[in-house]
Amino acid sequence: MKSRVIGSVLFGFGVLALVLAGGLPFVVAPTTKQIPYDMEKTQSVAEAPNARFMFIKGGKITVESATLRSTVTVQPDRGATTKLKGDLDGSAIVWVAGQEVQRADTNELVSAYSTSFAVDRESAAAVSWPDQWLDTSGKPEPVTYQGQVYKFPFGTEQKDYEIFDRDVLGARPAKFVKTDEIQGLEVYQFTQTLENETQVLPADRIQVILSQLLPGATAGEVKYSNTRTVWVEPTTGQYLRVQEQQKKQLVSSDGRSIDILDATFVYNDDTVNKAVDTVGANVFKLNLLSLYAPIGLGLLGLILAVVGGIMVARGNGTAAATTAPAQWTGTGRHAVSDDAPTADATASADKS
Repeated sequence: MKSRVIGSVLFGFGVLALVLAGGLPFVVAPTTKQIPYDMEKTQSVAEAPNARFMFIKGGKITVESATLRSTVTVQPDRGATTKLKGDLDGSAIVWVAGQEVQRADTNELVSAYSTSFAVDRESAAAVSWPDQWLDTSGKPEPVTYQGQVYKFPFGTEQKDYEIFDRDVLGARPAKFVKTDEIQGLEVYQFTQTLENETQVLPADRIQVILSQLLPGATAGEVKYSNTRTVWVEPTTGQYLRVQEQQKKQLVSSDGRSIDILDATFVYNDDTVNKAVDTVGANVFKLNLLSLYAPIGLGLLGLILAVVGGIMVARGNGTAAATTAPAQWTGTGRHAVSDDAPTADATASADKS
C-alpha cells in the first residue's frame, strides 16, 4: 500500500515536471525576451583620439584638435511608459537618452543632446509615439524615430536592419557583414554607411557658423558622412562594441568649404568589458529558461514518471497476490482441497 502511494506521488510530480518542461520555452521564455520595464540605466563611453572638431567657447567658433570622449546614457521613463495607450500599452517602453561629447584634455563640453522616444519591447525598433522629442540646442523639437535605436532585436538575424541616425533624422540600412567573436561571445557585425548626407540644422545656426568660419558666405549647409559599425550579440540584441568614423564639412553656396569634424569614435575597454559581463549574464538567463531548464525538467519528469509508474505497478501486483483466494487451507489430514470429496460422497464411500 505504501509503495503505491509513494509511486503515485512520484508519478504525479513527474507529469507536472514534464508539463513545466513543455511550457517554459513556449510560455515563460518568450516573456523574458522583452525589454523589462524596470531596466537599469545604461551608459557607454566612446573615445576619438586626435579628432578635429568645431569648438564653441565664449561665443567664438574655432576648429581644434584633441581627443574627444562621448558618453551616451539610456534609461527608462516609467512615468511616460505608464501613460502609453492602445497598441503601445504593454508592448512598448519609453526611453530617455542623451549624449555629451567632451574634450578629454579639459573636460569642456563640445556638444550635447537629449531625447525621448518609444521602442517596441521585443524588436527594440522605434514605434510611432506622438510625444517623442529631440533637443540639440536647449529647445525640444518634434522628431520621428524609425528603425533600431541603441539596440537590435532579441534573436537578431543575419540580415540587414535600419538604424536611426540623429544627424540626418532618418533611418538608413545597416548591412550584415559577418559573424565575429568578442571575449568568447559570438557577435554579428553590421555596417551602416552614410555618404555626403546633409545634416539637419536650423537655418539660423548655419548662418552663425558660416559668419565665423566662412565670412562673407550668405548660405550653406553641413555635409555629413559616417561609417557606423556595430557588433551585436544576437540572443539579446545588445551592442558589445560600436565604432563611428564621422566627417562633417561646412560648405558655402559660393563653393568654399571647411572640415568641422573628422573623428573616429570607438567604445573604450571599460564599456566593452561591462557590456560583455552584462550580456553574458543575460544570455545565460535566457538559455536557462528556453533550453537548460526545459531539458533538465524533462529528464527529471521522465525519471520520476517511470519510477513512479513502476512502483504503482509493483504495488498493485503485490496487493493482488495478497488478496487472491487460497488453494489450500489448514494442515495435515484436516486439509481441504478443491479436489476433496463432498460430505455426501464420503458417506457413500463408507457405506460401501
